Amino acid sequence: MPVVLLETPCDGVALLRINRPERRNALNMAVRQLIVRHLGELAHDADIRCAIVTGGSRAFAAGADIREMADLGAIELMERQIGQLWDAIAAFPKPLIAAVNGYALGGGCELAMHADIIIAGEAARFGLPEVRLGILPGGGGTQRLIRAVGKFKALHMMLTGEPVSGAEAFAMGLASKVVPDEDVELRAIEMAAQIASLPPLAVMQIKEVVLRGQDADLATGLALERKALQVLFSSRDKHEGMHAFMEKRKPDFVGR
Repeated sequence: MPVVLLETPCDGVALLRINRPERRNALNMAVRQLIVRHLGELAHDADIRCAIVTGGSRAFAAGADIREMADLGAIELMERQIGQLWDAIAAFPKPLIAAVNGYALGGGCELAMHADIIIAGEAARFGLPEVRLGILPGGGGTQRLIRAVGKFKALHMMLTGEPVSGAEAFAMGLASKVVPDEDVELRAIEMAAQIASLPPLAVMQIKEVVLRGQDADLATGLALERKALQVLFSSRDKHEGMHAFMEKRKPDFVGR
């Protein structure tokens, strides 16, 4: 059985399901590489407009697979090029939703933070406990968490290793929505389907401008926004969307 399953729950939506329940979906190299491979293929699949990454009912991903890392030295870790795998996930151009139930710890929390939207179950547990292993979050956690929740909450989580619940994650800005555990996947699919029904060029431009502009100065971010808007004015979908609005009919967006 593959360690990552690829499903298509509805038109325009792909779902990646981490499938290592015996290890609480710990991220070994096989899982990381398969996620990247699938996302690379989905990026070029015109029929897919939004993707979801999820795990199981008890664990989204309970961190990196420590068995693979316990005896690694610095050179062996460097040769694994895990950073490049994280970069490939971050570079996915279409919206990515993380549907999180159960444990999202360490690398699992970092994987969720690579998504654009996080839907968390009430009993989800987000944490970066690497300090308890004598290391630090190395999949973007030190940088992404502070940008999501601010210095004081981020450092509390990282310096103590203590997790937060789905409700706490939502309150601090680490989750987009918190829903009953049994509704997480369904709500993620519903949201992905909603996004997939919208003009894909505009959707991808919004994602790119927001992510590229978030760490730039305001003038640079505004310049990116204006250029993207001008580009979209040359699209068929812009013409279709505005005329459908005026004609009071449902638009037909084709991504051109």
